[in-house]
Amino acid sequence: MKCARCQEEMAVDEKYDYLGQILCEDCYMAALTPPRPCDPGAVASAVSTRRQLGHAGSQGLTELQKKIYDYVKEKGSVDREQLAKIFCLPQWEAEKQFAVLRHCELLSGFKEGNKVFFTLFDKK
Repeated sequence: MKCARCQEEMAVDEKYDYLGQILCEDCYMAALTPPRPCDPGAVASAVSTRRQLGHAGSQGLTELQKKIYDYVKEKGSVDREQLAKIFCLPQWEAEKQFAVLRHCELLSGFKEGNKVFFTLFDKK
C-alpha cells in the first residue's frame, strides 16, 4: 500500500486515514501539525543550535535545502509555486523545506499581490 501524499510503500497496519486519504505515519503527523515558518520557538532553537555547531550559510542543511537556498540566493527571490515546480516538489513539501530555512534565518517570505515569494533572510 502507498501513502497518498509521499507515495512511499507502507504496511497495512501502519496506515492512517486523514480526510479520506490513506497516509503513512510521517505524512499523517505532518498533516496534523504542518510546519509554521513564523514560529519564534523554532527560530530560537534553530539559530541557537546552528550557532553552537558553528554552522553558517548552508552548513548543516540537507542536500535539498542547500539547493533551495543556493537557488534563491542566485535568483534573489522566487515565488512559492515556481520553487515547488523547479524542484519537482508537491506544495506541502516546498512549504516544509521553506519553514526549516526560515527557522534557520536563511530565507524569508514576502507577499506581492496574491503571490508569496521567498528571498534571502537579510534582504528584507
